[in-house]
Amino acid sequence: MKYKSVFDIIGPVMIGPSSSHTAGVARIGRVARSLFGRQPKWADIHFYGSFASTYKGHGTDVAIVGGLLDFDTDDERIKSSLQIAEQLGLTVKFFVESAVPDHPNTVRIRMGDASGDMELTGISIGGGKIEVTELNGFELHLSGHHPAILVVHQDRYGAIAAVSNILSAHEINIGHMEVSRKEAGKMALMAIEVDQNLDDAVIEEIKRLPNITQVARVVD
Repeated sequence: MKYKSVFDIIGPVMIGPSSSHTAGVARIGRVARSLFGRQPKWADIHFYGSFASTYKGHGTDVAIVGGLLDFDTDDERIKSSLQIAEQLGLTVKFFVESAVPDHPNTVRIRMGDASGDMELTGISIGGGKIEVTELNGFELHLSGHHPAILVVHQDRYGAIAAVSNILSAHEINIGHMEVSRKEAGKMALMAIEVDQNLDDAVIEEIKRLPNITQVARVVD
């Protein structure tokens, strides 16, 4: 494995004790919060693999709730996230799953409010690094370490090119892009990681394109 910096080896600045079980999970929760676009009113959190057996001792539960509250990995409030969530009206339930996941550090979050809900699966791959592997039934590989947009669209000719053209017109470089669909001609999902945060004007321009049904962003 190649490392870009010493921080890839020692992990991020964080509230401990574990980069995989706390920092990584906090980032998964924060990405979920970013994609949902607001604080949810409820969250069902399902732990798999090593998370299922050690989540209480390693603080995985407080870390992921801290992420859902939009706390960064080094935010001291993470330690009190369960109490803060209760004060803010966020109802959280934890579930221990016996199914064997593809990755030992796997968590699935179902969250929502009166306006909608969302389901996300993420893995913590070590050193605070994460990957979002599924969103509302769509497979993807989203690192959460770069600004990104997720574009739900009808699987039609030209939809991908139209989004790419808008990014190009605003001189926004695409670092990684993938498309997932459940069935040809139905709904599809573009996951696009870029080199800088996108402002509201760019997001609104993409939303106005034909065949686009939803645009969400992950802010760096």
